Amino acid sequence: MRFLHVMIRVKDIEKSLDFYTKLFQMNLTNTIELEDSKLYFLSDEDGQTQIELTYNYDSPKEGYTNGNAFGHLAFGIKSFEEFGKMLNERGIKYEYAPEYMKEADSTIAFIKDPDGNEIEIIK
Repeated sequence: MRFLHVMIRVKDIEKSLDFYTKLFQMNLTNTIELEDSKLYFLSDEDGQTQIELTYNYDSPKEGYTNGNAFGHLAFGIKSFEEFGKMLNERGIKYEYAPEYMKEADSTIAFIKDPDGNEIEIIK
């Protein structure tokens, strides 16, 4: 058995595609058109991790409400300096600035995607 993907409902598919493909270098690998929605499958560079962005044609104008059970997605990066430059170019600010976490011997930070989902950045 293997984990296949996580699905996120999005309000603005163009903003979400831009966010995940440009900031995290994910590749659009497949789309599926359904009667009520369109599914966009993104994959990381080695094809092991996928995100399904679901755009429902009748999405609420205000977007979706995030529940309190889901925590965050996490992405590993090579450099906070390079990543910070990409954030600045896109006008994105850290929710929680990079901070060293001695328990995990890594530096972490948090941002939010266009739909308000938290994303942990780890180096």
